[in-house]
Amino acid sequence: MGTEAQAGPLASRPGKIVAVHLAYASRADQRGRRPAAPSYFLKPSSSLAATGGVVERPAGTELLAFEGEVALIIGEPARQVPVEEAWGHVAAVTAANDLGVYDLRWADKGSNVRSKGRDGYTPLGPALIDARAVDPAGLRLRTWVNGELVQEDTTGADALLFPFAQIVADLSHHLTLETGDVILTGTPAGSSVVAPGDVVEVEVDAPTAPGAPTSGRLVTTVVQGDEPIDGAGAGPRTDDTQRAEAWGSRDAAGLAAEPEPEPESFVLTDELAEKLRRAPVAGLSAQLRKRGLDNVVIEGVRPNRPGATIVGRARTLRFLPNREDLFAAHGGGYNAQKRTFDTVGPGEVIVIEARGETSSATLGDVLALRARVRGAAGVVTDGGVRDFEAVAATGLAVFSRGAHPAVLGRRHVPWDTDVAVACGGATVLPGDVVVGDADGVVVVPPHLAEEVADATLAQEEEDTWVAEQVAAGHPIDGLFPPDAGWRARFEAWRDGR
Repeated sequence: MGTEAQAGPLASRPGKIVAVHLAYASRADQRGRRPAAPSYFLKPSSSLAATGGVVERPAGTELLAFEGEVALIIGEPARQVPVEEAWGHVAAVTAANDLGVYDLRWADKGSNVRSKGRDGYTPLGPALIDARAVDPAGLRLRTWVNGELVQEDTTGADALLFPFAQIVADLSHHLTLETGDVILTGTPAGSSVVAPGDVVEVEVDAPTAPGAPTSGRLVTTVVQGDEPIDGAGAGPRTDDTQRAEAWGSRDAAGLAAEPEPEPESFVLTDELAEKLRRAPVAGLSAQLRKRGLDNVVIEGVRPNRPGATIVGRARTLRFLPNREDLFAAHGGGYNAQKRTFDTVGPGEVIVIEARGETSSATLGDVLALRARVRGAAGVVTDGGVRDFEAVAATGLAVFSRGAHPAVLGRRHVPWDTDVAVACGGATVLPGDVVVGDADGVVVVPPHLAEEVADATLAQEEEDTWVAEQVAAGHPIDGLFPPDAGWRARFEAWRDGR
């Protein structure tokens, strides 16, 4: 369900909305450092909303967070203005709520396009305060959730990392600030998660200015979205780190600052995936053991059809032992299991922690078909599979402990996604590389994937040559493994190729 953008107190929709990543000292101090200069991200004008409206928490997400902020409205265009003149280019200030979904931050790399750019995620208003009538260092920001005051701070020199005039001047040296543009100046301590039914109110005022001008309370009600995110790209992912950052930010002693752009992470390229597909799991296991990793095999799982293989990044799903009251709360509807299969990405492997419980299924044919359609590389579960032949017929590679006709609720509660799981006695982290063939499944830490793939293929070449010598009648002694003489012959043969 979309939300029609409304300009709120503005005469028209602005050309751009610029937001500051980190602006208040309380947040910076919690991180143990203060940035030397402000950093920014952009929000689309389609995210604007007026007071009294609603904001959706998207289906399949859990971490919608509010951020009460002071919004600056540009009057006269600003281009390369000095700090001492910058405030003169601000026409008005008002209240803003810079809403965001932490479940969607993982793919944004600091841009916040998905997490904060959604329709209705920038409510403004309800009234404008004339910037000429107030001191930019004399404003007060307050936020309430369900009537409880959760944020209160000022814009004084001790509160802000960067004065508002500095932000305006800095931006003007990189882009032209045009009439009507909006600058969101960051949030102080106290932002946190809100749920459907919660009401968030934000107010900006100038209590010491003549007449104590105020924006009035900007009121937004949270509602539950009913359509899952099903685009061509990234879907929601939640882990313990995101939860800590989202929930902990309401506590002034445990704030999580706005994320700065992250460095590029490991990418499982097509070339590396092909190497891993050619590398036997037994060989990968041996190479990992040489590097001190002996507990990386997912025990007891077998492919659902002959010749099935898996290579992909782990997308994890965790089941708890069934407890009737918990299943009633978490087992029905759009639960963690359905969300995972509905949002798995191309090339990802769903890894399910089922505690080795084989007397209940962990997936069936419909979910397998959904994963197949979305391009998943496969599923690994240390539990059972129902509709076993139908699942195999989908073409999805599934490694499990075998067939079982019972539904999920007989033994399991779908509980959590994208967290560390224990599958078949092996710890699997989201993003680990998972490789499976007829011998079983092994978990490869991403930073070792290229190294062990190359080493395994090199060893496979040597083992193939050794097998040819044995087939030709040579005894194993001194040949397997090759002694100095046999190794010299192998290297000569290899170099000759």
